Amino acid sequence: MVKTILISNVRLVNHDQDFISDVFLEDGKIKKIGNNLLLDADQQIDGTSKEWILFPGFIDMHIHGSAGFDTMDATEETLRGMARSLLKEGTTSFLATTMTQQVNAIEDALVNVGRFESNVDEAELLGVHIEGPYISQKRVGAQPIEHVIEPSIEQFNRWQKLSGKRIKQITVAPEVTSGFKFVEAISDQGVVVSIGHSDATTEEVEKAVKLGAKQATHLFNQMSPFHHREPGVVGTVLIEEKIKTEIIVDFFHSHRNAVKMAYRLKHAEGIILITDAMRAKGLPYGDYDLGGQIVHVTEHGAHLPNGSLAGSILTMDQAVRNIRDVTGCSLQEIVLMSSGNAAKQLNLKNKGYIAEGLDADLVLMDRNLQVQKTICRGNIVFEK
Repeated sequence: MVKTILISNVRLVNHDQDFISDVFLEDGKIKKIGNNLLLDADQQIDGTSKEWILFPGFIDMHIHGSAGFDTMDATEETLRGMARSLLKEGTTSFLATTMTQQVNAIEDALVNVGRFESNVDEAELLGVHIEGPYISQKRVGAQPIEHVIEPSIEQFNRWQKLSGKRIKQITVAPEVTSGFKFVEAISDQGVVVSIGHSDATTEEVEKAVKLGAKQATHLFNQMSPFHHREPGVVGTVLIEEKIKTEIIVDFFHSHRNAVKMAYRLKHAEGIILITDAMRAKGLPYGDYDLGGQIVHVTEHGAHLPNGSLAGSILTMDQAVRNIRDVTGCSLQEIVLMSSGNAAKQLNLKNKGYIAEGLDADLVLMDRNLQVQKTICRGNIVFEK
């Protein structure tokens, strides 16, 4: 691996900056930013004639699998395979996401994450997002209903210990039995509590927010819908300033106009782009497994035999292109939605921004937002 890289004459974009600059990387960190940097480097990248754009590397807070691998497989090979497969889409870090399954299966996945150490040539595993089993039986979607259970603080604490304290986010339906007590206790631990797979009323969502919930899982999907006399989860999280909303911008999970509405109401500051991808991402169309269920993957997305959506095959770079196309958002807003907001939610001081001293997690894209190079902790790990 090279120790130093000099990137010259690129358009550097942060959520609050957009300018032409040179960037010098050393030992996995952003060492120097400025114009006409005359520094020796092991590798040089000149963007003078390419119109390349340098973004902070994408952070995917909600991904189950990719390239034939799934978090619930609970093997080192699985996590490593996922981590390598994400590089071509500009993702430099992610939360491995579990799903509603038997308790022992969830615990196997948590133990596996707890002992995993990312290599420098892989997207960095930041921790775990637990999606289920503490959800509403009325809004299970592709989560197997027979494994849904009530929230348990004691069980969660056991899981946190098994994971080596790597659970960073949990999706929960706050209105279920013991839900509110759970939301408060887990929020107090610094874990991101995300309202999802929930049939909550407006009043119940507002109560959960007061108790510490600060996110909503895959906006519009598997949550009580908007009604003018009962706005439900959808209507409430759209106007609740303390809530950031995940959104799957593949135009299967949400209509183009729904994405546009979310952008107008939440603004870039309130949106987190995710993939919610399953193991079929990057593979040919066909039938795949998701928690013991057959998923049919076609040009129309991933579906269970009953027609329910079952995750996605979306990539982060396609999500970025899609939301720009449908909203006309700025490049600076893209930074917020693809990395900045996720870094804030996860309290990552060293990611989601390009500045001296921070991790050299970067993605170089062309003017059409096609990934040209991905850099993880100072190493070029993907080149088109």
